[in-house]
Amino acid sequence: AFDIACDIQPVSNLRVLNTLKGELGANDAQVTQWCRNIITNGFVALEQRLQTRSGKYAFGYALSLADVCLVPQVYNAMRFGVEMQKFPIIQKIYDNCQALDAFIAAAPEKQIDAVK
Repeated sequence: AFDIACDIQPVSNLRVLNTLKGELGANDAQVTQWCRNIITNGFVALEQRLQTRSGKYAFGYALSLADVCLVPQVYNAMRFGVEMQKFPIIQKIYDNCQALDAFIAAAPEKQIDAVK
């Protein structure tokens, strides 16, 4: 959970992306590449860690905070074009979570303020 919430996610949040565009003058392609690199590098380390810890979910067969953090980060990874086939364990955990009602209901496109 901390690997995602403290290392990967903060540098790809909207405030950072807007700073890259505004103050640093990055264009959309550069910002997308930035996010793709940050997420990919974090997922490389996470995938390795999960090799010895994961089951159906990040840490065995019960949901944990790691899964709650992982699902939106995979959503972002797909949004920024991360090659998820490089991360089969992460993808498996994401897919298992996506089959659960709570994760389905929490999807960004299901929210009341989602752009239609």
